[in-house]
Amino acid sequence: MELKNKIDEIWYACYGSNIREERFMCYINGGTPPGALKNFTGCSDKSKPKKSRTIKIDHEMYFAKESPTWNGGGICFLNPEKDPSAETLGRTYLINKGQFKDLVRQELKFEGEIIIDFEELIEKGSYNCMTDGRYGLLLYLGEIENKPVVTFTSEILLNNEINAPDEAYLTTILKGLCEIYSLDKPQMIEYFRDKKGIKNSKIEDRLQQIINSIS
Repeated sequence: MELKNKIDEIWYACYGSNIREERFMCYINGGTPPGALKNFTGCSDKSKPKKSRTIKIDHEMYFAKESPTWNGGGICFLNPEKDPSAETLGRTYLINKGQFKDLVRQELKFEGEIIIDFEELIEKGSYNCMTDGRYGLLLYLGEIENKPVVTFTSEILLNNEINAPDEAYLTTILKGLCEIYSLDKPQMIEYFRDKKGIKNSKIEDRLQQIINSIS
């Protein structure tokens, strides 16, 4: 593809708490997101994203693992396998390549240099930049304005680590969705109710109350 020849900007696609711009900017500027416990170092280049837009991702979203950043609750992942019936609501930010690498490094809690072969990522559709890293698998989702759209997730489907999200984490995602999508309360409930990690958990019973609290 022509875009491989000069990749200097990337549409980073997110589907969890980074949908809320205030939360995402902590990865750029550094700081502690509202409701979270962890302080982020930020990117070496603290330029704001040039653009932001919605995206629907054809991978199933679910909640898994225990995040110390979010009080031990589960966090969002994508099934690494495509699912044409899946419609995960996401958001893309147009950032430069250096910022994207810093973002991945912070998500992986890795202090060294992150090596990403963007040509391989585009050719194969995925690229594993850190085996056993919770977000080490990069997924190529196509292109917007001749620039690659990339997200990340776990290299495997974490069925054995499904875990309900903390209320503060879920609230952050909901507030982010409200920033860029026109969803009413029934639509938001419908979107989250059947997600792994929420379905048949205590937080499923509190969805209505949580959604009401953000409006």
